[in-house]
Amino acid sequence: MKKLSAILLVPILCVWSAGCGSGETPDKKATAGDGGEPEAHDDEGGDGDDHAHDEVSLGTAKVGDLDVELAQGHGAVTPGGEGHLVVKLPYSDSGATIVRAWIGTEDRTLSLVGKGEYAASHDDYDVHATAPDPLPAGVRWWVELELPDGTKTLGSAEPILE
Repeated sequence: MKKLSAILLVPILCVWSAGCGSGETPDKKATAGDGGEPEAHDDEGGDGDDHAHDEVSLGTAKVGDLDVELAQGHGAVTPGGEGHLVVKLPYSDSGATIVRAWIGTEDRTLSLVGKGEYAASHDDYDVHATAPDPLPAGVRWWVELELPDGTKTLGSAEPILE
């Protein structure tokens, strides 16, 4: 029984300690308008664990009437793979907006929608979503914002693909 407990505990500890990244050294983030110069982007989750993502700016997308900055992390979008999107609102709301994103088509067919986690340390939202397999023609990142007053808005951006 002790051997079984140890076997089951090791993968749990590995997942818990690995967090969002692969345990590599901090990667860099490219920001809009800076010519692609990388900038560090550390996440601070509720566990106090700092880690970074290799993020590339997708520029500014129109989501309803808002100009929202987007960056893609974890490399290129692949069929059936997990994508990472950083959503920076044009105002600070301390996490009051609900941010959802998915990879695919506007109607969400075969897409898994991810809900954004607010990161106070850099005042943006991190969203993880799984892409459909196969990727549909015209695949895009779709971003839905549910504002504190209940209003929902939708916008999209072209993802980085392999």
